[in-house]
Amino acid sequence: MNNLSALVLMTDFGLRDGAVAAMKGVARGVNTTLDVVDLTHEIPAFNILEGGYRLRQTAPYWSAGTVFVIVVDPGVGTNRKSVAAKDTGGRIYVCPDNGLLTLIEDEFGPLETFEIDEIMHRLPGSSESYTFLGRDLYAFVGAKLASGLLEFGKIGETLPKITRLEIEAPTRVENVIRGVIPVLDIQFGNVWTNIPKHLLDDLGVKLGDHLEVRVFKHHQQVYQETLPYVPSFGHVKLGERLVYVNSLLNASLGMNCSSFAGHFGVSSGEGWSVELRTVAP
Repeated sequence: MNNLSALVLMTDFGLRDGAVAAMKGVARGVNTTLDVVDLTHEIPAFNILEGGYRLRQTAPYWSAGTVFVIVVDPGVGTNRKSVAAKDTGGRIYVCPDNGLLTLIEDEFGPLETFEIDEIMHRLPGSSESYTFLGRDLYAFVGAKLASGLLEFGKIGETLPKITRLEIEAPTRVENVIRGVIPVLDIQFGNVWTNIPKHLLDDLGVKLGDHLEVRVFKHHQQVYQETLPYVPSFGHVKLGERLVYVNSLLNASLGMNCSSFAGHFGVSSGEGWSVELRTVAP
């Protein structure tokens, strides 16, 4: 047996019905010494974009050989494909081919991807189950890959292209930058955009400047305010709002010791967008 790699699990199951425990049981049934780590099981149900975003947020900090098992699978039991993919850093992803790997491909470049045969590689005795491939296929295959019991290059037929989500790219027109809100920093209610710091730099925005912020839901404005662009929350008074750069170096909206999203009714995903506009000093 080869040296073990970590198996990292992410799902939209929550902890319902022992689903996550079942996946861990399958993995440890393959190898009792396997290092099984929880990324998160609190992805909103069926939210492929948020699953992909949290994966992108985490994966770069794991070493080559790590195997991620991602189960956000509204198409379970249909003809959508199951895949094992490897990025240029040697990390492996086992998941449905439904767009979950879009941001990983954007981050690392083209992936080496194989289609998993859902009949050949599934957990023995599970052939009559159609709605829990997280347990019956992904955890089982992921554990075998992480344990060296299954060779990545022999898992199935090459898949030339993965399924990708259509995500609107951030743009700049004169002194206005537009982007979308893929996720919230849900614990604290911060609003994370996909606007990279370099677009602010290109616009000549510096810490201490102010930006006019507009937030839209399906093109209808729900928020507008001029906010300071500062390094962190403590640079404004309690309850005041700010623009800052988050840990992924993207522009974000926050409220010192309070929830920006909750206070202003802002959410994320389909239809949510933001504009940042420079203002005269």
